[in-house]
Formats: sequence, C-alpha cells, structure tokens
Amino acid sequence: MKNKNLQVWFPFFFSLSMIAGMFLGYQLHQKMPWAGGLLQSTSRGQLQEVLDLVKGRYVDDVNTDSLRESAIDEMLSHLDPHSLYIPAKELSAVNEDLAGKFEGIGVEFNIFEDTVHIITVLKDGPSDRAGLKAGDQLVAVEGKSIAGKKIQSDDVKALLKGPSKSTVKVAIRRGTKIIDFSIQRGFIPLYALDASYMLDSSSGYIRINKFSETTYEEFMEALEKLQARGMNQLVLDLRDNGGGILNEAVEMADEFLAGEKLIVYTEGKHNPRREYKCRRRGLFETGTLILLMNEGSASASEVLAGALQDWDRAIVIGRRSFGKGLVQEQYSLSDGAALRLTVARYYTPLGRSIQKSYDHGRDVYRNEIGQRIHDGMNGVKDTAQVSAKTYKTTEGKILYDGGGITPDEVVSIDTTGSTVLLSGLYAKNTLGRFVYRYYVAHNDQFLPYQKPSDFTRSFKVTEPVFQDFLSFARKDSISLQSLSGRDRLFLEQRLKSLFARQLWRTEGYFEVSNAEDPMITKAIDIIRRGASATRK
Repeated sequence: MKNKNLQVWFPFFFSLSMIAGMFLGYQLHQKMPWAGGLLQSTSRGQLQEVLDLVKGRYVDDVNTDSLRESAIDEMLSHLDPHSLYIPAKELSAVNEDLAGKFEGIGVEFNIFEDTVHIITVLKDGPSDRAGLKAGDQLVAVEGKSIAGKKIQSDDVKALLKGPSKSTVKVAIRRGTKIIDFSIQRGFIPLYALDASYMLDSSSGYIRINKFSETTYEEFMEALEKLQARGMNQLVLDLRDNGGGILNEAVEMADEFLAGEKLIVYTEGKHNPRREYKCRRRGLFETGTLILLMNEGSASASEVLAGALQDWDRAIVIGRRSFGKGLVQEQYSLSDGAALRLTVARYYTPLGRSIQKSYDHGRDVYRNEIGQRIHDGMNGVKDTAQVSAKTYKTTEGKILYDGGGITPDEVVSIDTTGSTVLLSGLYAKNTLGRFVYRYYVAHNDQFLPYQKPSDFTRSFKVTEPVFQDFLSFARKDSISLQSLSGRDRLFLEQRLKSLFARQLWRTEGYFEVSNAEDPMITKAIDIIRRGASATRK
C-alpha cells in the first residue's frame, strides 16, 4: 500500500513544491496602517510586555526576534491559509520574483559533489559578456574559496548578487585551468514567459509561469510575433502557474474579451466591491482559444481562466485548479518585515468564488491536492460539483463555485514515470546531473541543431546514450534494469527534453516535451475538429 501511495503522489512533487511557494498576494501596495509598525502602539501591548520580561529576566539567553516571529505566525494560523508574515531577510527575494528581475551575474548553477557547476549562462548577460561558459566550475568568489566546502545554494547566491554595475571577481575551473574573471553585475530578468512558438501553420502556443510586473509585456510581445506568423488559434498554457499580480491577469484577459465585459471583482468586509472591466479593443478577441490548467494553477491564473470560461471565450482543458480566491494586501512593518493580510475575496463575472474551503485547518488545506489525487479525482470525478451553487453561461454551460476552476475537457494524470523504480531518479536529481555532464562532455553532438523544432524532429536518445545513463544511475545506487517499455520511453523523452533545455532553456524544454504531452495533443485535436466543423 505504501508503494502504491508513492506511485500516485509522485507526479505531483513538482507542482506541489511550486504551490508551496506560489505568489500569495494580488494588491501588493506598501501600506502603513498605523505609525511605528504593526506591533507597536502608544502603550505597550501584552505581547511586547511578555517579550521584554523574557529578554530581561529569563534564565538563559534567548532570541526574542524568533519568539516574536513565532507569535505572529501562531496568530496568523488562526486566520486563512494565505495571510502571511514575511521576515525582513526574506522580503527581498519574494519581491524580486514579483518584480520580474534581480541584480546579479546571469547564470544558472547547481551544486554537485560540493562543487558549484555553471549549468547555463544567460545570453547577452553579464557572465556571457565576461566569457563564462556552461560547464565551468566556480571555485572562488572575491578570493574566498568555495570549492569542497559543502556550500549551500543560498550562500552562493548571496556571494554573486549585488547592486547593478558593481563588480565581483570569480575564479573558474575550466578543464585543468583556473581562470579569473571580473564580472560587472546587471539587472537579470526573471521571465514570466517560458515558451512561445507555432504548433502548426495556424496554431500558436504560449506558456506563462507567473504573473509578475513584466508578464503582460512579455505576453504581448509573444502574441504579436505569433500573429505575424499567421496564428489565428492559440493554446495558452497556465499549468503550474501559481499566480501573482492581479492587474497583469486583468490586462491579459482584456486582449481576449470584447466590449466592456467584467473580468473580475473583489469584495471584503472592509473593502467595498471593486470591479475590473475591459477597457480597450484586444488583439485576440476572436479565434479559437484553448486554456490549459492543472492543480498547480492558482490565484491570478484562476482569475483569467474564470473570466474566459464565464464568457464562453475559451475551452479550458486539464484538471481542476488549486482553488485560491483570496486577495492579499502587503503592509510594511517597522523592522523591514512585511505582512500580507487577506482583505477580500475575488469573484468571476458570473459571481463564482473560486476559493476552496479551509474550515478544517491549514494542514488539511495544504494536503487537499494530494488527497484529491489519492482519492482518484483526476479524471471525470474531478469535475464533480463542489458546492450546491451552480451558474449558467450564455451558451448554457453549467459551472460551479468553490474548489477552483473545473475544466471543460478533463485530461487525467499521466502516471508514466511515477513508479517507485523511477522515484530515486528525482530524489537524487540523477536525470539532471547526467544531462548536464553528458552535454558538457559531448557538446559537439548538439552543434548541428539550430532550433527546438529541428531537435524535436531529428534528435534521438540512442542506445549508447541510454546505456551511459543507466551506468550513471547505477553510481547513484539506482538500478533500472527491470524498466518497462513504457517507463523507458518516458525516460528517453525526459532526457531529450532536458538536453533541449541545456540548448535553449525553457523555450527548448517545453517545445520538445510538448510533442508528447497529452494536454497539447487534446488541444490540437479540438482545434482540428473545430476547423473541420467550420469547413463543413
């Protein structure tokens, strides 16, 4: 039974980890509700009195800052699951992701066997201009050795990040040589758009991973390029998109909906109803629109999907979304920390609330997706009514509120690759480490491929490459000799996609992996059936 549970849960490790870190706020205005910060007033409160007594009279030394944070967390635990205290030391990283950029040197790295390996170098970024390459090993920063030191990723980031135009000196091992570089830091984009390309001569594909300050701009640039190539049908992929800034989702919805249609409204006890409507003519108000989502699609993703579904503008394909319909505002605190407090709920144009129940506590709430999958609600049962309240669209479609957005067309979970036999590959990052090392050692094999479409058609994971992978896995104490044919095909496709990521980052990864993706296959089938019906 234990093994069976692992098989069911494993495909969701990636999406669940994403949800754990998803953006929890919409209205991220910096506000100070009262002078001096949240925990101070003209007279000392009980919490501060207790902290002062502990600090001044307790038998041992104690970190009262940690006690204060614990007290705040405990207080918030009695509210909803999305009201959140952000310590000052974590706030910068949280805000960077929403801003869509940070200041650094422009590399992706990973730590293998206590050595920092440069996995990819951002094209035209500071490190690229300085001459760093994928495969380089970072051995020192500002004269301080970091090789073989059991250093953590956060430690490396802290050393490499810094104000734009400042300089950092690094030492790189390339082959047998140690090379010194001086790199001028710059602004590094954190792209919201993973991929955009043509699925066929008239159908485009765009994948959005979050709603940050740059999402709408990135989306519009991609949309215009695809339309210039003849796109009149679009597959918009919001799978595992944890949300972010509401206005970015609203702006995107405006490109798909005509007139002055309502997109979403918010309302709370201390926040009167606020409506967000279309304001201009959009670039894609007609033409087939298919939206992909899954249990990792949350927050602003659900706002966009809900608006398009309510107005019969898109066909939603996939699995029921996360179910996060609470609005947070961010308040600055006097010590540099911040509080994201739930102040309202959002509602789709028909008045649906997307928020799933949190009446049974935070633990049940956090485990709901795992329970949903464990109970078999990954197919038709996942579209079951989750509340007594129903809504009807203009075209007669019946929709429900609560529990997320239910898709119009369900695509069940593909459990290929979720067996216990393969689980160790993920736990030890065996796939990623093999792909990186093979790519660096055999770079010449990949030079003939100029774009992902060529790679999708022509590249094969040959028997020698797969045998190299099996040998690499054995060194991680993972034996794959009893692989089923289906699992082998899964691994070959996974390796191919990860090789494409080494070449073209997320753009290459998704274009190659989508070639065998069941939701993409379903979307293309719907588009072709629609075109055939139109011709008749």
